[in-house]
Amino acid sequence: MSATSLASRVAPRARRGRASPPRSRLARGARVVVRAESTPSSDGDGDGDASSSSSPRAGLGRRALLAAGAAALGASPVGSALAFERPPPGYRPFNDTIDGYKLFRPDDWIEVKGSGNDVFFRNPANAEENMFVSISSPSSTKFDSVRDLGTPREAARKVLDQTLTEFMSTRIGVRRESEILSAEEREGVGADGEPMLFYDVAFRVSSYATKNQYGLTEADRPQVLEWDRVLRSTLGVSNKRLYELRTQTSVEGDEEGAERVAKIVRDSFKPFEVDQSNLSFPLF
Repeated sequence: MSATSLASRVAPRARRGRASPPRSRLARGARVVVRAESTPSSDGDGDGDASSSSSPRAGLGRRALLAAGAAALGASPVGSALAFERPPPGYRPFNDTIDGYKLFRPDDWIEVKGSGNDVFFRNPANAEENMFVSISSPSSTKFDSVRDLGTPREAARKVLDQTLTEFMSTRIGVRRESEILSAEEREGVGADGEPMLFYDVAFRVSSYATKNQYGLTEADRPQVLEWDRVLRSTLGVSNKRLYELRTQTSVEGDEEGAERVAKIVRDSFKPFEVDQSNLSFPLF
């Protein structure tokens, strides 16, 4: 109930009381109450309804509350994590305030639903170029640091083995070759401006297949190169969960500038702590 609504209900009771003040004083008091109710708000949006109109002092109170709320949001972990960062030309920001991460993604890439990842984008002009973010289950292993995966090289091997499992094919005569291109530890900057540890790994996977799967001999089943891809993964830890950003491109595309795209996306990828107090259920 607003202050003006409360005043409008109390004023008539004063007139019915036994010890009423002189009529002239009551009239002046009544006029003061009516004037307070009919005074529009400081921003001029009063519509004549006593419950929605407010005095300039009440308007100042609302503005003070809004300012205090904005200050509290800026001081909170999520508010500071979502501080605006201008993306470079050709990119747009993507923020996930539920799972706790942010990044820049190419402006013309489209989001694909139902991929099984937390988010998935692909280049509509090149089917071999895509990126996604995956996050470990909150009920699985708890991570304190990306170093829980071992050394960068050991982490790269685990990611590569998982990737080869994803690429597994039931076709006859398919062969996959892979190699780790790089595995490094990097100290980046988190969403809160504090140092954050990442593993950056890159590997190459080539697929060979035969056009004649039912040939009797190997000579009848010559294998040719199907595709040749470079995959890069950035691994980080927040909220006791493992976050992976992965970009994929063809070897030819990687030589033509896709590596620069992957670096911009990688450097913008920042997991951050999630405030669970506003959630109806805990994430972990």
